[in-house]
Amino acid sequence: MSKVTDNEAREYHRLKGIPGKIEVVPTKPMDTSRELSLAYTPGVAVPVLDIEKNPDDAYEYTSKGNLVAVVSNGTAILGLGNRGPLASKPVMEGKGVLFKKFADVNVFDIEVDQLDVEELIKVVAAIAPTFGGINLEDIKAPECFEAETRLKAMLDIPVFHDDQHGTAIISSAGLLNALEIVGKKIEDIKVVVNGAGAAAISCSNLAIRLGVKRENLIMLDSRGVLQTEREGLNKYKMQFVQETDKRTLADAMVGADVFYGLSVAGVLTQDMVKTMAKDPLIFAMANPTPEIMPELALEVRPDCIIATGRSDYPNQINNVLGFPFIFRGALDVRATSINEEMKVAAVKALAALAREDVPDSVLRAYGKESMKFGREYIIPAALDPRVLLWEAPAIAQAAMDTGVARKMIDIEEYKEELAFRQGKGARVRHLIMNKAKSSGGKKRIVFAEGEEPKIIRAAVQVADEKLGVPILLGDAEKIAESIKTLGLDFTPQVVTPFKFDKLDEYALAYSKIRQRRGVTPAKARKMVTRSNVFAPMMVQMGDADAVVSGLTYEYPDVIRPALEIHHTAEGTTKAAGVYLMIVEDRVYLFTDATVNIDPSAEDLAEIASLAADFAKELELEPRVAFLSFSNFGSTPHPLSKKVAKAVELVKKNRPDLDVDGEMQADTAVVADIIDKRYPFSEVKDANVLVFPSLESANIAYKLLARLGKAKAIGPILLGMGAPVHVLQTGDEVNDIVQIAAVAVMDAMNRE
Repeated sequence: MSKVTDNEAREYHRLKGIPGKIEVVPTKPMDTSRELSLAYTPGVAVPVLDIEKNPDDAYEYTSKGNLVAVVSNGTAILGLGNRGPLASKPVMEGKGVLFKKFADVNVFDIEVDQLDVEELIKVVAAIAPTFGGINLEDIKAPECFEAETRLKAMLDIPVFHDDQHGTAIISSAGLLNALEIVGKKIEDIKVVVNGAGAAAISCSNLAIRLGVKRENLIMLDSRGVLQTEREGLNKYKMQFVQETDKRTLADAMVGADVFYGLSVAGVLTQDMVKTMAKDPLIFAMANPTPEIMPELALEVRPDCIIATGRSDYPNQINNVLGFPFIFRGALDVRATSINEEMKVAAVKALAALAREDVPDSVLRAYGKESMKFGREYIIPAALDPRVLLWEAPAIAQAAMDTGVARKMIDIEEYKEELAFRQGKGARVRHLIMNKAKSSGGKKRIVFAEGEEPKIIRAAVQVADEKLGVPILLGDAEKIAESIKTLGLDFTPQVVTPFKFDKLDEYALAYSKIRQRRGVTPAKARKMVTRSNVFAPMMVQMGDADAVVSGLTYEYPDVIRPALEIHHTAEGTTKAAGVYLMIVEDRVYLFTDATVNIDPSAEDLAEIASLAADFAKELELEPRVAFLSFSNFGSTPHPLSKKVAKAVELVKKNRPDLDVDGEMQADTAVVADIIDKRYPFSEVKDANVLVFPSLESANIAYKLLARLGKAKAIGPILLGMGAPVHVLQTGDEVNDIVQIAAVAVMDAMNRE
């Protein structure tokens, strides 16, 4: 990542004439006098009186349950020290947008002009009724300890000092994984902690809770080792005093397994690193410049694993992996506090997630070809969207298990709710995945391009999420080598077509299907070894239930042999391709963008029926609009008349569907146009859009995806004689998994 300049930072914060990074947005309509009466007086009196009788109603009627105060007095701003409360505001606003961006938690930033810890505590306690949680930020030690301890005892909402516990949680997750990689036991390691402030003390306490022996941990402050001959130590440092002859950092580092740096830049030298134990773990977390730069550490100890707070090196200890999701889980069960068990749950969730395959979207965000569990990937990436789905449920479960939750929830349902918070696209994907999972994970999905790394990674997810049983076509040795290179723990079913023991049966069956299309038995044997033919033949012969192919093939090269073998579904003359287009919080079906170049009126009618039925499978009530350049006969032309005829055919053959047209695209999706100009229409605010040609549909979905930033899911094949589904050449792993889930849904529906 290129260096951020001072002017860039200034312009970012005042961009477009709107200073700062946050604003308040109403969540209820207030466009009429009645709505204003409900929002304020007299309507607001009703919840006021209800809350007076039952304070918990505040969680139902107000934003309290999703609102956190980020509080600072500016005495320890990042690595800049005491710059005052006003100067801390950009940081606190930044904290607020991270809460919102990553976990959909709303924030008011509160900058308090108060150095006296007693007065600071009074201020925070006084404003606490507004909030569901308090995040203390950038308050210097030891005042931060006092403030957090006292406020936790006083308040019945979570109070969390992120500078302490956030760093501790993320570094502990990295520690657990790094120890596994180097094969060391946590109870045996020797740890050196350089720094004795809030973060250092919290990191040390959590490490001890996870299994580090207190006698094996040496802490240093700016004056050296905390040891029994030291005087004037505060009560927080006293708990880490050791009886030892070590006095300096150089002394302490001899034979150390782990270095935790929460101090100043450059304090750890190469000579010190040389004296560490085999496979040392170095967590140099000073910002923006760590205690030692990674390249310097690796130069003298290539066996070390190093983590820093920087985004331009592997293994970033980034607090954004903690606080948004910790508060999300705590708020959603209305926790009264964030206890030690919840912190440990966060550590274990993050450690476990780092061992999972990394989505392509994350690789793309970081400009990486690969990120896998190992020495340069011990902690999940900060931009990994799955952190919400792993960490928040772990926090919520721990809160319920330890009795600090006031609201009991079903964790599986909660995971779905969290997925919905990530947008309509996530909701639709979750629906498809859940429907596929209901098959019990028994459907056999053959992947024609089984040697491709993306296909292998997708197959792992298909198996792990119990969507189905993946079958990979290809060379078994090449696939095994790829699995090893990718660092995956996976033993798939592999079929090599030309070595398959039923190859003769397949060839005979294929020759019978194609014998009147010029395919001789000899030619059939040769053709059936091609994976794009072999895969649909596996379904034909009962050895698989669904096919997923197309990552390296052109679209026609997949669909043509599938149609030759399976034809179209019974009662259907045309197959069609549909895209799910997610636009903000709305879902549209675009059809046909992939198969029929110039469909007739009869073709369009059939395509519309297929798309409407698929919408019902997705629990969408289909409202079908046939698109054209004409509105209900306004521009007579053979092309518009073709569309109008298709409408009449559907109305005649499928009276159960809400369908109308021909209509222009804006007429189809803007209800006001129908209300004002075409009130006779049987459809408004359509969600199934039938395009008059492949050309128009293909152009529309690609423009919307690229320029309108819509999320496209597909193409999804409809009307095929068997569950055969086609990928696009640029599909990512998540896309492949989605299409596999659609294939399983398709196979289930045919039962």
